[in-house]
Amino acid sequence: MLPWIKEPRVRTGECDLARDLAIDLGTANTLVYARGEGIVLNEPSVIALNSRTNEVLAMGRDAWKMIGRTPSYIVAVRPLRKGAITDFEVTQEMIRLLLKRVGVNRFNRPRVVICVPSAITAVEKRAVTEAARKAGATEAQLIEQPMAAAIGAGLPINEPMANMVVDIGGGTSETALISLGGVVALQAVRIGSFDIDASIITYIRREYGIAIGEQTAEEIKILIGSAHPTPEEGRAEVRGRELMSGLPRTIILSAAEVRVAISDPVNAMVDSVLACLSEAPPELAQDLIEHGIHLVGGGSLLKGLDLRLANESEVPVQLVRQPLESVVLGAGRVVESYEELRDMFMGARR
Repeated sequence: MLPWIKEPRVRTGECDLARDLAIDLGTANTLVYARGEGIVLNEPSVIALNSRTNEVLAMGRDAWKMIGRTPSYIVAVRPLRKGAITDFEVTQEMIRLLLKRVGVNRFNRPRVVICVPSAITAVEKRAVTEAARKAGATEAQLIEQPMAAAIGAGLPINEPMANMVVDIGGGTSETALISLGGVVALQAVRIGSFDIDASIITYIRREYGIAIGEQTAEEIKILIGSAHPTPEEGRAEVRGRELMSGLPRTIILSAAEVRVAISDPVNAMVDSVLACLSEAPPELAQDLIEHGIHLVGGGSLLKGLDLRLANESEVPVQLVRQPLESVVLGAGRVVESYEELRDMFMGARR
């Protein structure tokens, strides 16, 4: 652990007038960590709008339930795609609503640490900080997701040893080799869980002539999706709309079919991990044989992914204890040490 990272404080009942916050602004889900309190919000990164009046109707889990189920004038959208902002105004409004939900108002403006993918550009990073400031934050600092994930997973990143983290999110997959508090090797691709869902939708449309929605594809992925053959593979009953007749139809899908359907995005993720391993210095590569690779992020929950990576890389692979929360917990530890961190940087400037 970096010397300026503290353990999260236990909530004592006292509430700071302006709490420092950490935000994991993910393509799939957004989590908020409040200094001294822990994770205070975990919602899907979805916002529902009335396209006629531009009125915000719902956000988070309520908006997620509306995807594919709304009239034409109500649009449920994800303002972040591939880890980057696709609609600045909608993202700004979503961040404003997030801050409002955790108690931020015009008289109580927090400092914010935001987790971003390492794959995004400088322009995209500037868009994130600008959106946070306009939404009500006094300061907005960025931390890359692989580093935050390693801190949140409790890895000894400040030691002279290899710590490899694979963070598979909704829109990006990042592999980072960390030693002595810095990134030694990094590989990032803009492919994630949503690409797996899209591959399932495309496969069923092509092979069976049936259209299904995003939520159905996600349910199929969770139920029978896998990156490697697993024991007791089952089948799933899939309901959708037949393209030729327009009528509802039901089919039975096997786990082997889903594995074929998602092979392209899974192969891209595996190739990214192998490319990062190939960049590791010999001494750190030797450490990885002992310490292995750590999986974080929602996409890492895909069945058999750890086995697939272990077979391809010949390195032990394990899922961290809190794969969905590791990134925001790591940023939260930075927030807990915000004052020391600021003093360290100000001292360096002097």
